[in-house]
Amino acid sequence: MIIASDISLQLGDKIIFDDISFNFLHNQRIGLIGRNGTGKSTLLKVLAGMQGLDSGVVSIEKKRTIAYLPQEVVLQSDKTVRDETASVFHEIISWQERVTELERMLAQQDKDMHKNDREQECSHERAQTYMQEYTDLQEKLAHVNLSQKLAQVEKVLRGLGFSNLDAPVSTLSVGWKMRILLAKLLLQDADFYLFDEPTNHLDIIAKDWFCDFLKKSQTGFLLVSHDKYFLDNLCKHIFELDNGRGKLYNGNYSSFEKQKEKDLELKKAAYEQQQKEIKKKRDLIERFRAKATKAKMAQSLIKSLEKIEIIKLDHGQKNINFNFTGLQRTGKIVLTVKNLSKKFDNREIFKNISFEIKRGDKVALIAPNGKGKTTLINLIAGDYVCESGEITFGHNVEYARFEQDQDRLLDPKKEIIEEVESVCKTSEDRARVRSLLGAFLFPGDDVHKKIGILSGGEKNRVAMVKVLIANANFLILDEPTNHLDLQSKEILLSALRQFTGTILFVSHDRYFLENLATRILDLQPDGIISHDGHYESYVYQKNKQEQEIEPKYEHSQGQKKSGKAFEQACDRANKQTREPSNALTSGKQAYEQQKKVKKLENKINKLEKELKAIHKKFETLTYGSQDFDDNNTRLREVKKALKSAYRDWEQHEDT
Repeated sequence: MIIASDISLQLGDKIIFDDISFNFLHNQRIGLIGRNGTGKSTLLKVLAGMQGLDSGVVSIEKKRTIAYLPQEVVLQSDKTVRDETASVFHEIISWQERVTELERMLAQQDKDMHKNDREQECSHERAQTYMQEYTDLQEKLAHVNLSQKLAQVEKVLRGLGFSNLDAPVSTLSVGWKMRILLAKLLLQDADFYLFDEPTNHLDIIAKDWFCDFLKKSQTGFLLVSHDKYFLDNLCKHIFELDNGRGKLYNGNYSSFEKQKEKDLELKKAAYEQQQKEIKKKRDLIERFRAKATKAKMAQSLIKSLEKIEIIKLDHGQKNINFNFTGLQRTGKIVLTVKNLSKKFDNREIFKNISFEIKRGDKVALIAPNGKGKTTLINLIAGDYVCESGEITFGHNVEYARFEQDQDRLLDPKKEIIEEVESVCKTSEDRARVRSLLGAFLFPGDDVHKKIGILSGGEKNRVAMVKVLIANANFLILDEPTNHLDLQSKEILLSALRQFTGTILFVSHDRYFLENLATRILDLQPDGIISHDGHYESYVYQKNKQEQEIEPKYEHSQGQKKSGKAFEQACDRANKQTREPSNALTSGKQAYEQQKKVKKLENKINKLEKELKAIHKKFETLTYGSQDFDDNNTRLREVKKALKSAYRDWEQHEDT
């Protein structure tokens, strides 16, 4: 569908694309990856026809439509959320509006039939014209279902988290306006989509909905995302941009990582072999240079050496060991929150919030955007007055906090190393600064960069180093993965896994949540739902509960109405009454069924405990070590077994 032939582009002194060629099919689902600055957004703009090239050609199959969602777009509208989103069907809506208008005009023509002959003749001619247009429009409308499309508008908006569809667009934040643009894009039903970090402004609930929506759709797409969960669960191919070149890999992101590691091993072997050959030729040149009889051979060797295309190796950050051995030990209970409530301008944010966090817990606080996560974090950190309820820190607890807005907290005039050293308390802390900055991708002289010139992701990495260097035993982190690329997230995840203290964090990154949290706190308007275990198991249990319909009775005009589950139970009871000869057999089957369910529940419980132990073990392992890799392999095996056990349990429960 999209064919690129030898495309090249240079912006300033930087080569973005260097003779790249590829062919994307209309049904392919491709993750576009690469380090920041490699040209991911630029490539999307090229394919969308919004960016020119120095050379090369991009061709798109005829009659195929492409929809493009950039990272940031300013949406100005005086319409409501519903009307602005429905405007994607403006042509169909205009047909319907014209049909309504024609019906009114035709009705008026009928009233004009009593006029004189000349006026009647003109009226008849107009009526015929109106009727022809009316018939044509009705034929068009017959091929589309406008009411169904408008229902889809509401469904998509609800899925993306909108509750008030009649709210004016002009009153919304940038993030919610971006959701409207995403909704309009999804409703276009294009042949191929170009998504540039579409989940940037989505909370975890909306992300899960969006992921499920794309899974069920038939369309292909090219997706830029720093969320590994999306790249693993949605993409069947990975297209990597690196140093001006592009390469398409088969498989999801995890598969790409394995292939990439093999490629790097082969490249390393080729590099070492090349270096041996270069050294051998240089030694020969030195030996032959001084001999007149060998001078010609020496010159030949020099020329051949100059023609060699030197292999360059990328030095990764695989083996990173974070030292958190000096943390002061806290009491068993790190934080107690009791009957907490909060209002702003008489608007209740939440109430009856009570929970405890124990030493060593890594707790994820989840809720849709705007439901009070940051407010709760601010209350715990003392930024807001606790008007109702109690917040109590445990024995020896010292907390460090990561906030969302780093521009407010970092000094733009300071160098990176100055900013980090400003929170150091001891000489030992200062000695760790450079190694910790190096681990977070600030090697060598990069530590002398001014804060003011850093990108959003770089500022977040500096802020996280400040948090980790503070030697606090309780970390409170409000969306620490914001603006971070895949590599930076892996480094942060590795650091927090090895952290021996306690963590309370907010994140909308599904992979990060799944691989860090050992406990979930779901913030509700009237309380907290606490779940011991990883995020995936919480989502499964929550969905299972929502699907179960309890028997309900609604009294209306003296009649009882039962829920679906109750009706099904009645049907089964009636069937047993009609077929008494099968009662004994049914009882035996039910007993066997209960035994199988109980066995599966025991298996799930055992796997859940092992999963928790595996997550705990990561705290003491060095990232990239053999023990770390073995533990990670076992983690995948247990997750797979747990997923299979849940599926079997669900099937037995439903029979």
